[in-house]
Amino acid sequence: MKLKFILIGLVSSAAAISSLSCTKSETKGPEKPNVVFFLVDDMGWTDLGCYGSSFYETPNIDNFAKEGVKFTNAYAACHVCSPTRASIMTGKYPATLDLTDWIPGRKDFDFQRLLNAEHELGLPTQEETIAEALKKEGYSTAIFGKWHLGGPETGPLEQGFDVAVPQNWYACCPNRTYHSPYGLDGVEDEEGGYLTDKLTDGALRFIDQNKDNPFFLYFSHFAVHDPIQGRKDLVEKYEGKLENVAIIEGPPYILEGNPDDENPPTRQDLSAFLDDPEYAGHSVLPNNTVKIKQWQDNTEFAGMVESVDESMGRVLAKLEELGLEDNTIIIFFSDNGGMAAGNWGNPERVVPDSLVDVAYATSNLPLRGAKGWLYEGGIREPLIIKWPGQGMKGTESDVPVISTDFFPTILDMLGLPIPTENKLDGVSIANLVKGQTELDREAIYWHFPHYSNHGMQSPGGAIRSGDYKLLEYFENGSVQLFNLKDDIGEQNDLAASEPEKVRELKAMLQKWREDIGANMMPPNPNYKL
Repeated sequence: MKLKFILIGLVSSAAAISSLSCTKSETKGPEKPNVVFFLVDDMGWTDLGCYGSSFYETPNIDNFAKEGVKFTNAYAACHVCSPTRASIMTGKYPATLDLTDWIPGRKDFDFQRLLNAEHELGLPTQEETIAEALKKEGYSTAIFGKWHLGGPETGPLEQGFDVAVPQNWYACCPNRTYHSPYGLDGVEDEEGGYLTDKLTDGALRFIDQNKDNPFFLYFSHFAVHDPIQGRKDLVEKYEGKLENVAIIEGPPYILEGNPDDENPPTRQDLSAFLDDPEYAGHSVLPNNTVKIKQWQDNTEFAGMVESVDESMGRVLAKLEELGLEDNTIIIFFSDNGGMAAGNWGNPERVVPDSLVDVAYATSNLPLRGAKGWLYEGGIREPLIIKWPGQGMKGTESDVPVISTDFFPTILDMLGLPIPTENKLDGVSIANLVKGQTELDREAIYWHFPHYSNHGMQSPGGAIRSGDYKLLEYFENGSVQLFNLKDDIGEQNDLAASEPEKVRELKAMLQKWREDIGANMMPPNPNYKL
């Protein structure tokens, strides 16, 4: 019988950036620093060794964290992909852009009290992207991997990129396979090839070709998004590893319901439901409940994670080989939380027990929820930034930051002016990378006026201010309040015991939506209970 593994370990969250200093390195290569933005799709906060995983092996990224600043309170601007990617490109909240759902988004159903808000189906070309801003400064620009911000009229070649691989592919997934043949224009097929590796081959060629000129490489992997298909040699490795891991207490799945229901089940109720045969399967279950994976034991997914780590290692090795490592800013990030909940975009979907590893990728413990949820498991991300000669080395920052901050941060690091006529929502976090321990910002916000594919919870929004986080749901106006410093797993709802804090944060969230003109949800005229 297979032994099972569950990740429980907390990631260390330092109270502030440590006082270790870095030394300036001798600059090589072009005078202007290069920028590499390494983006992983659907990687959860604890999917890396340096963030707490003891099953997935990520030695290259773990070592990279020792060379830069690891952020423990970094957030995606949305719990699904396209909105976060738009925020990275523009420095603006998805709600500011009206690009608030994945493209094209989920269709409406009669059981919804509200209709999904209208949203952009491509990144508006009038918005300046970070690629356009750097191209004006003489940078060669390239994207390898996933775009998912519309196309071809709003594709990467129309948004400041000189090179885009694959060509003419704008969807969320890699054409259903990571194993050759891929059916992706610009990606070379070879027998036994693996997509993550082939994209890395192309990215390395781009670095070689631009070693004497400043470049911006947006390496936006399809991995570790489904389909959950690891490279075969790595899957075999983890199948062997899984047979020898220790048994850890805890169920493989827990249930989550809709906190906005009129009588939502308590945690005690949800735990008791697990013993009820009605809740035995993998589908949308009674009481609007779905299952959330609690164990990191998916060997296919583990193979995907390690192949991404190998890709990162190859990029770092190429920069070192060319003498560019001391003149290249590198940012490592993920676009949303790990897929610990199944995709129920079709609420009639039923996943047989034999295919659960296709439906559930990972566990986000100690965080609650998953991709598609406003709980921390859907939005808190791994973030590591290396800024040679300027940034700290081997330190942590627990200051909350968000993906809207990357645009102004990159410009700030390069000594370029941050645009004022095209007002950004993000702020530069360059000084945090240098060692400062505070950021002048009152709060960060989320707005998701849609029904998620990954659970049956109501649409809603959220605000984090200081240690407090408030979630507001749109069907019945329910709220939840958590103190993340004391309760990272969001299990102790303080809404009833701290009504003043609820009023304060709810007012801030509503004012923010009004200030940016956030698109809201109309009633559903076809609603049927």
